Amino acid sequence: MTSNTLLRAARRTFIAGAAALLVGVVAVPSFVTPVLANDGPASVADLADKLLGAVVNISTSQTVKGTEGPGAVPMPQLPEGSPFQDFFDDFFKNRGGDKDSGAQKVQSLGSGFVVDADQGIVVTNNHVIADADDIEVNFSDGITLKATLVGTDPKTDVAVLKVDPKGHKLTSVKFGDSTKMRVGDWVMAIGNPFGLGGTVTVGIVSARNRDINSGPYDDFIQTDAAINRGNSGGPLFNSAGEVIGINTAIISPSGGSIGIGFSIPAQLASGVVDQLRQFGETRRGWLGVRIQPVTADIAESLGMATAKGALVAGVIKGGPVDNGTVQAGDVITKFDGKDIHEMRDLPRVVAESPVGKAVDVVIVRKGVEQTVKVTLGRLEDGEKAASADDNSTDQGKADKTPPVSTAAVLGMTIGELNDDTRKKFSIAADVSGVVITDVAKDSAAAERGIKPGEVITEIAQESVATPKDVMDRIGALKEQGRKNALLMLASKTGELRFVTIRMD
Repeated sequence: MTSNTLLRAARRTFIAGAAALLVGVVAVPSFVTPVLANDGPASVADLADKLLGAVVNISTSQTVKGTEGPGAVPMPQLPEGSPFQDFFDDFFKNRGGDKDSGAQKVQSLGSGFVVDADQGIVVTNNHVIADADDIEVNFSDGITLKATLVGTDPKTDVAVLKVDPKGHKLTSVKFGDSTKMRVGDWVMAIGNPFGLGGTVTVGIVSARNRDINSGPYDDFIQTDAAINRGNSGGPLFNSAGEVIGINTAIISPSGGSIGIGFSIPAQLASGVVDQLRQFGETRRGWLGVRIQPVTADIAESLGMATAKGALVAGVIKGGPVDNGTVQAGDVITKFDGKDIHEMRDLPRVVAESPVGKAVDVVIVRKGVEQTVKVTLGRLEDGEKAASADDNSTDQGKADKTPPVSTAAVLGMTIGELNDDTRKKFSIAADVSGVVITDVAKDSAAAERGIKPGEVITEIAQESVATPKDVMDRIGALKEQGRKNALLMLASKTGELRFVTIRMD
C-alpha cells in the first residue's frame, strides 16, 4: 500500500471517529460495564409528589421612596428649560408610585410551607417578609391567598403567617426530629429558587451544629442539596417526608448554589413556631449570667481536666441567680440534664426551656462539682435588665483607703484603686479591686488584650484589694506549680471578664 493510500485511509478513520463523537456514538470498550437505569438510586418522585402541595411561594411588596429602592439611580440635574426635562420627570418621578412622593413598589419572592391546614398556618423566614406591606401566599395549584403576620423571631429568622383556609383545601407537613439526622443522610429541599416556582433538589446532610455567626442560637444543618435565592423559608425534608430544617442561608460568591447551604434545625424552629402561634412573640428561658468560653488555659487554672462548659463572667442584677446560686467564676457543665460542651451550647438550651421552670444546673466552683437548683426567668425581660445593668453609672462613695505604692507583675503596673485613680480612669464607684495603670508592650498581659484602667477583682477565684494581695496570690500560684494565673477583670463600668496569663 502506497503512502498516499495510507494517508487517505487514516483520514477516513479520523472523519468517521469525529462524526461518531459529534452524534454521541462512541464505542464502549469491552471491559467497561454499561450503567443501566435500574441500577441508579431509587426515584424520589413519589415523595416529591406528596410534598409539593404543602410548599408555597411567598410574594411580598414594600412601598419605598424612589431614591431609596434597590439599585435606584438619582435624577440628573438638567439645565433650566432643557427639552429632556419632561422625559426625565416621567421616568424618575412618576414610575411605580405617587408623582409627588416618588414612591415605588419593591417586590421579593421566597418560600414557605404549611404546618396546619385547618388553621392556615404557614412558616417561612423572617427575612423573607421583613418590612413587607403586603404578603401573598402562592400555592402549587395556582391559587393565591393574602396572608397576615402572626409573629416573627429575628434571632432565629423564623416567621409565622396565616391564610384563610376556607374555600381552599390545604396540604400540610409536620416537623420531624432533626436530632436524629446524621451526616450522610439523604435530604430533599423544595422551594422557589429565582422565582421559578416549586423546585425539588436532593442532597445529603453535610454537617451539623454549624455556627455561621448569624445569631445567638446558631445550630444550623449544613446540606449540599441545591439552595439558591428564593429558597429561603422553604423546608428541608428527611426521607420520611418530615420537615427537619428551614432553608435559610448559603455561602456563595456568585449568589448561586455551590453546595454549601444552611437550614434551621426543626428542634429549634418548632418551639419558636409554637410560641409565635400561641403568644405572637417568643418567651424564652433566662438564666441571667454573662458567659465566656472555657479555654485550655482557663481550664488548667481552675483545675479542670478538660476545657468544657461555659464560664460565668458575671451575674445580671435582679436576674434568676442574683441570689448567689451561681457566681462569677463558676463553670456550667450541664443544664437541665443536657451537657454543655462549649459556651454557645448554653444560650440555646436555656432559651429552649420554659419560663418559670425549675432546673438542675451542674457547676464547677473552685474545682469542686456541685448541682444547684435554678428557676428560670424570661429572656425578653432579662434583656432590659441587662441593658440597664450595663448602663448603670452608680456614683456612690469612693474607696477612702489610703493609697499604697504600686507594683509590677506579669507585665502590668498595678496600684491602689482610690479617688485619684478612679477619677483618672473614670472607674465607677461600685467597682472594687486593684487598678491596672500601665501594660508593658509585647508582654503576656498585652497579648491578652488587657488595658490600663481595667481592675483586677479576683485572682484564681480569690478577691484582691491591694497590690500586695496580687503579688501574694501570684506567688502562691507559682508555689503550687501553676503555669497560668486566672484573673477576673472589671471594666470601668463594672462588666466582668476572665483572662489567663502565663506566669513563666
